[in-house]
Amino acid sequence: MKLLLKLAWRNIWRNRRRSILTILAVIFASFLSLLQRGLATGTWEVNVRNTVEMVAGYLQVQRTGYQDNPSLTKSLAYPATLRSILQQTDGVSGFAPRIQGDGLVSFRDRSSGVLLMGLDPEAEQRVSRFHRRVIEGRYLSTGAQDEVVVGTTLLTNLGARVGDTIVVLAQGYDGVLGNLKFRVVGSIRMGVQSFDAGTILMTVGAAQELLAMEGRVSVVAISIDDLNELEEVRTRLQGGIDSAPIGQTSVLTWDEVMPDLAQAMAFDRIGDYFFMVVLIVIVTFGILNTVLMSVTERFREFGVSLAVGMRPFQLVVQVLVESFYMIAIGIVTGSSLGYAINAYVKAHPIIFSGDFEDIYAQYGFLPQMVGSTELWVLGQVVAVIAVASLLSLIYPLYRVARLEPLKGIRHT
Repeated sequence: MKLLLKLAWRNIWRNRRRSILTILAVIFASFLSLLQRGLATGTWEVNVRNTVEMVAGYLQVQRTGYQDNPSLTKSLAYPATLRSILQQTDGVSGFAPRIQGDGLVSFRDRSSGVLLMGLDPEAEQRVSRFHRRVIEGRYLSTGAQDEVVVGTTLLTNLGARVGDTIVVLAQGYDGVLGNLKFRVVGSIRMGVQSFDAGTILMTVGAAQELLAMEGRVSVVAISIDDLNELEEVRTRLQGGIDSAPIGQTSVLTWDEVMPDLAQAMAFDRIGDYFFMVVLIVIVTFGILNTVLMSVTERFREFGVSLAVGMRPFQLVVQVLVESFYMIAIGIVTGSSLGYAINAYVKAHPIIFSGDFEDIYAQYGFLPQMVGSTELWVLGQVVAVIAVASLLSLIYPLYRVARLEPLKGIRHT
C-alpha cells in the first residue's frame, strides 16, 4: 500500500500542467463556494439578529390572533403570573414588555405619522440593542413619563433637535384620542430606513398613559440563551402558559412574527444553492475530463502492469489515490483561502454607502456585508465539493476496472 501511495503521488506530476489545472479548478470551486456561502450566511445572520432584536425578539408572547391583526384591542394582560412563568422557564435569558401603536407626532408646523413603541428601558437591555444605538443624547430613563427617543431621520424631518419638546397624538385602547408632550432626550439610528424615519421610543408607563392601556401590553419580547434551542424553549414556555389561568396567549418564534423576512431568507438560500450547483457541475465535468484523459492515455501502461501480475483492484486504488491527492490539495487550499477571507470580512465588515446603502435600506437591511466562520458552513461546502468530485471518478474508475491486459497493451 505504501508503494501505491508513492507511485500515485509521482504519477500526478508526470503531467504537471494537467494536474495543476485540475487542482486549480477544485481550488476555485471550493474558494468561491465557501466565500459565497460564508458571506451570504454572515450577512443574513447579522440582519436577522438586528431585525429580530429590534422588532420581535427571538420569541414573542402575544394574545392569540394579534399577529394576524395587530391592534390595541388585541393587547395582552401582563399579570405577575406571566412574569413568573417567564422568569422560571429554562433557556429564557431576558424578557421585556412592549406596547406598539400608531400615532402622529408634531413639532411646530411639521408633523408625521409614527410607530409608537413603549419599552421597559432596564428589561430591554437584556433583549434588544436599542440602548446601544443612541447616537446623540441618551437613552430612556426607567420610569420617565415625559421622555422620548426619536429616530434620527424622523428628528431631521421634523426639524427638531435633542432637548426640544414634541407633541404626540394617538387613539387609545378605549377609542379616545389622547395627546401628551414629550421631551426628546436622544436620537437613535438602527440602520433601517423605516425605523429611523418613523419610530418613537418611550417608556411603557408613558405609552400606557397615552394609549389608555393600564396593565396591558402589546407583546412580550423574549431573548434566549441558545438559538439552537429555540423550539425547545418555545415548547416549555407554551406549556407553562397553558397550565396557568392566563388564556388566549400564544408563543411565536421570530420567523412566525416576521414571515416576510423568513421567506426572503429562504428564497435567497435557493439562489445560493443554485449557484453552488452550477459551479460544482462545471468543476465536476472538468475533473471527469482530466482524469478520463489521464486514464485513457495510460491504458498501455496499465495493460503491461496487469500482464506482469498487478491486480485490477490495485490499479483502481492507484487512480483513486491520485485523484484524491489532487482533490484534497484543491479543497484544503481553496477552503483555507475562503475561510480566511470570511474571517477577515467578519472582523472588518464591508460597509456600503451611496446608492447601495439606499437600496439596502429600502429593503430594511443593514448596508453591510459580513463573513461567517461557522464550521457547519465550511463542512457543508467541503462535503459537497468532495462528494461531487468523487462522483466524477466513477466512470474513469469503471474503465480501469474493466480493462483487460491485452486490450490495454494494444491501445494506441
